[in-house]
Amino acid sequence: MTQKRHLEELIYLKLFRFDRLDIQGIDNEPAVKIFSESVLEQEICLFANTVSSGDDYCRILHEKITHSLSDHRPLPVVRFADGEYAFYRYTLGCNGLYKQAESIEAIKKAMPLHLAAMEYLSGHGLFAPLVFPGNAQEPVRNLFSFKKQKPDSTGAAFLDFMQENHIPLTADNYIPFYAVYAYLSSADFATAVNGRNICILNSEYNEESCRNWFINQNSSPNLMFVSIPREYVATRWEEVKTPILNKIPDGTDLCIVGAGVGALLICRDVAERFSVPAIDAGHILNMMNNRVDKSNGARLFTLRKAHE
Repeated sequence: MTQKRHLEELIYLKLFRFDRLDIQGIDNEPAVKIFSESVLEQEICLFANTVSSGDDYCRILHEKITHSLSDHRPLPVVRFADGEYAFYRYTLGCNGLYKQAESIEAIKKAMPLHLAAMEYLSGHGLFAPLVFPGNAQEPVRNLFSFKKQKPDSTGAAFLDFMQENHIPLTADNYIPFYAVYAYLSSADFATAVNGRNICILNSEYNEESCRNWFINQNSSPNLMFVSIPREYVATRWEEVKTPILNKIPDGTDLCIVGAGVGALLICRDVAERFSVPAIDAGHILNMMNNRVDKSNGARLFTLRKAHE
């Protein structure tokens, strides 16, 4: 008898479903031109059954962030996709666009820290894993199936990993991966941070480009910048944590983080220490830095239609 995957249980119990992430004004055609029509499969993603639309998810994220800002409550928001999924399977497949882990042994050594951060995230923040039908397929069980392309079950396997480690995924702590991108590139986010003190933590940054990003959206936050290592934050965070956290200025209202798999650790510690939203921005930071090339081009749910 085959054990039911956690994703199947969540859907069977009518807690979650798959649905289309429709968000008003979004233009995904530039991503299609780069990655082909097949990328649109990711518009269908995991939804909590209490949420009706993609626009509702953006509204929920906006409300959580504005409440965190006004009430000075920690709110780490962390995305999980292919790199993270490989890392939590203890494989060096996590080393894609950036170097995340030196060895399998380094991943194993860092795992307790990651699990503790996930436990914190489950109660105080938001998981934003990329889970869509294309990465939630049934794993191959036929011994002779090596002749065929192996189905992608990495999204579903990550939810199994969470359950096995007693980390619940709920309607209250889940948001779709691309809803984070859509919100960070929205006028609502630009308005929410206007006049706020934002600290950007990344391995590189173009201060002028970042400021222009917000100016172009009629927003004028006070931007501050803290450098983090370019490599291996996911496995070496404890070695560099104290000096980095000490560089974040007092009075910081919100942090934007770009650190690959290590973003979980940074967002957790920053949110907890400063009682602020700490958002794993990924590709949005590349856009702010005018370095879309680092993501190999445009990504879904990051661009608006011309008339918006």
